[in-house]
Amino acid sequence: MIHGAERDGSLRPNQILAVSLPYTMLSDVRAQRVVAVVERDLLTPYGLRSLASYDPQYRGRCTGDSASRDSSYHQGTVWAWLVGPFMTAYLKVHGATSQGRQQAAQWLSGFRQHLSDAGLGHVSEIFDGDPPHQPRGCIAQAWSVAELLHAAAALGLVETTTAE
Repeated sequence: MIHGAERDGSLRPNQILAVSLPYTMLSDVRAQRVVAVVERDLLTPYGLRSLASYDPQYRGRCTGDSASRDSSYHQGTVWAWLVGPFMTAYLKVHGATSQGRQQAAQWLSGFRQHLSDAGLGHVSEIFDGDPPHQPRGCIAQAWSVAELLHAAAALGLVETTTAE
């Protein structure tokens, strides 16, 4: 992030959105690097951390009073909805090979157990950045479910229908 003359080199998930778009300004090599770094430093079984765990500002647990929780949202909290753009970007740079699709399906399978954890058949809004990645926030978040379904549909794991 650039704030005047101040530069912030924190690793955050924002760049995965640039890779996931149908038309990107990133070269193929740059896109592959972005996905590799995000996979290595931000990916968890429940989505992407909002900040890399090695950053001095990282907060691995989203706990405490309301102000404390609010301040941790973008300091390491895992956002489940980001798994959709990550999967899209991953498959885009790895070319939807069977190996790439198997890896993406394996990452999605981690949500199977969670569907009966916090809210039956739902995906929580956020998770702790640190293992065991406890669900936090609201127990049912529509954009989290939507992105998981989007990723699962892209992998052919769920049927999609259109309204007639």
